[in-house]
Amino acid sequence: MSSVWTPLESNPDVLTKYIHKLGVSKEWALIDVVGLEPEMLEWIPKPVKSIILLFPCSEKYEKHRAEEHERLAAEAQDYPKSLFYMRQFTSNACGTVALIHSVANNEDVKVEDGALKKFLETAKDLSPEDRGKALENDKGVAEDHQALATEGQTTANPEEKVYHHFIALVNVDGTLYELDGRKSFPVKHGATTPETFVQDAARVCKEFMARDPEELRFTVMALAAAQN
Repeated sequence: MSSVWTPLESNPDVLTKYIHKLGVSKEWALIDVVGLEPEMLEWIPKPVKSIILLFPCSEKYEKHRAEEHERLAAEAQDYPKSLFYMRQFTSNACGTVALIHSVANNEDVKVEDGALKKFLETAKDLSPEDRGKALENDKGVAEDHQALATEGQTTANPEEKVYHHFIALVNVDGTLYELDGRKSFPVKHGATTPETFVQDAARVCKEFMARDPEELRFTVMALAAAQN
């Protein structure tokens, strides 16, 4: 039986507080992305290191995920050694997994001594599966997660079924990756550059939305330079 955490709220202030509690430098923060049109994306403080998408796990999404898994499982998977990818085995930990994917794949996001630095040092040479198991057994990260999850505006019940899921989009060695701990593999979304990353990630977010046109419950955030 996998452990169950209380789901994190998709609130940038709560998530920013959380990454700082984990040891991420205060130079970085989570910012709401209010629109995916080019002029709206210009408002996000630069540099942007990751785009985090929260979306509903609808039937349409699950069907797409199953088809995508079959396609990827049939292809030879080749990733740079620098890519940090982990599976998610802990219920409701997807917010933490997306934040870890965002930080671990960006060397210039400094992590000070704390629960996250310890976890990344433990996990760096493990397989994606073993990283997921290490997170499940990591008391430091779990405690910080629970403390912030219970601080949000909504009272979350860890036993309640959560239909929303967080994923991270990052640029690793010039390729845009979708990192989702529920998937067996990282998903490549083509070439990107630091200059075009935000637009490229927004395109992927729009693809998620286009698959579920009746669904409005999408939230997009960016891990970006903190505004003082």
